[in-house]
Amino acid sequence: MSKLNELFNKELHIVNFGIESFYHDLKGQKEPAVHVDWKPVAGGNKEAAGNLRKLKNPAIYEKIQEANKEALRRILAAQPTLVGLGIAGEVIPGMTKDTILHAGPPITWDRMCGPMKGAVMGGLILEGQAKDLKEAEALAASGKIKFDPCHMHNAVGPMAGVVTYSMPVWIIENKAFGNRAYCTLNEGLGKVLRFGACDQEVFTRLHWMRDVLYPVLKAGMEIKGEIDLKTMIAQVLQMGDEAHNRNKAGTSLMFRELTPAILATDLPNQQKIDALNFINNNDHTFLNISMPACKCTMDPIFDIPYCSIVATMNRNGTDFGIRIAGLGKDQWFAATAEYVQGLYFPGFTEQDAARDLGDSCITETTGIGGFCMAAAPAIVQFVGGQVSDALNYSKTMYEITVGEGQAYKIPALDFRGSPTGIDMLKVIETGIRPIINTGIAHKDYGVGQVGAGIVNPPEDCFIQALKAFADKYAD
Repeated sequence: MSKLNELFNKELHIVNFGIESFYHDLKGQKEPAVHVDWKPVAGGNKEAAGNLRKLKNPAIYEKIQEANKEALRRILAAQPTLVGLGIAGEVIPGMTKDTILHAGPPITWDRMCGPMKGAVMGGLILEGQAKDLKEAEALAASGKIKFDPCHMHNAVGPMAGVVTYSMPVWIIENKAFGNRAYCTLNEGLGKVLRFGACDQEVFTRLHWMRDVLYPVLKAGMEIKGEIDLKTMIAQVLQMGDEAHNRNKAGTSLMFRELTPAILATDLPNQQKIDALNFINNNDHTFLNISMPACKCTMDPIFDIPYCSIVATMNRNGTDFGIRIAGLGKDQWFAATAEYVQGLYFPGFTEQDAARDLGDSCITETTGIGGFCMAAAPAIVQFVGGQVSDALNYSKTMYEITVGEGQAYKIPALDFRGSPTGIDMLKVIETGIRPIINTGIAHKDYGVGQVGAGIVNPPEDCFIQALKAFADKYAD
């Protein structure tokens, strides 16, 4: 009893674990306390915790760590390079006139969200396979059209991500490993096909991009030659972009690279002027270049056994999907996509929003985008929050990644390398989910973009992947 009395006569030092409201109650009572943000392993999921323990067996975990080191080496060694442009049906592997590529994991027509259906119908009209939306809807539902994820054809697509046979695409090559990736040209913001808009205004723009803009860019690239995108992305991080939702610097640098070559082409002057004005007025031009740059950076890690790094994150407005390097390209893990929390354009609210949509989070998978929000504090004016939030998002991502970028660095964090290589095991163990900044599409087709914000992958994607990984490697 005397020892207990001595305890209560001493100054108490309070450490609060877990439930943060207890800590705030103590602070409200002017009691000094320290809060520890503790969560049970795997969020208390016993099966997941058991799978994690199996994989933490020293003999297995050593193989995982070695595999992840090799994957990180390949990611950091990548040399994404813009090598030219082409027509999707002529350059993308596996494309046919009856193939439509889309963002996100595999999905059937009946499960597609509104904006993706709008983009698909718009694509069919664009290709002349349907004369109006009614005919396009019937064709899409008929089973005659093959729907495939962009990722299954070495491509990526922002938002709905629809790619059809005659669309122009950027061609990016990873010079370190020889693989290529493809992406359509960016239409701009607002009422555009990738957000599900599909009226005559959209078709007129897309025809102009194919018939006027594409020949100018292609001819300019043939004169300019290859462009090192790794160096360019490293530069844009120093200039206030994060290369996903903020692309002012990236588009400006690309404009500087291409303009002299475009002016040197023998195309009509007015055509060149119109093309340059379009690029100059569309800050998101660079998004459709940074995305395939990241895609071809990540693909070479797929053949590494025991690798627990997330090689793909994407979403189709219905499901959020991931692929794990050590489980191969054909194995998807999907769960219901979440709603984006952010800022809405005037006249729209969260009631108008579709679920999370697009392949553009390949940027976060590579370690830029939302992972580098600290490099782009002005992004909060577009997606919401404060500058301190942008800093904290980047700092937190180091907890779930296996290494840091060597080329991609964050000035506001004393030029620390970007958090690179999302480790599925760390996501489960810490309960920290990757941060993604993104646009918001209207839930109905034909409207377009209604805002932008922040979102996370659903935890269940990682729980599923962990089980498959443990079944393959721990047993």
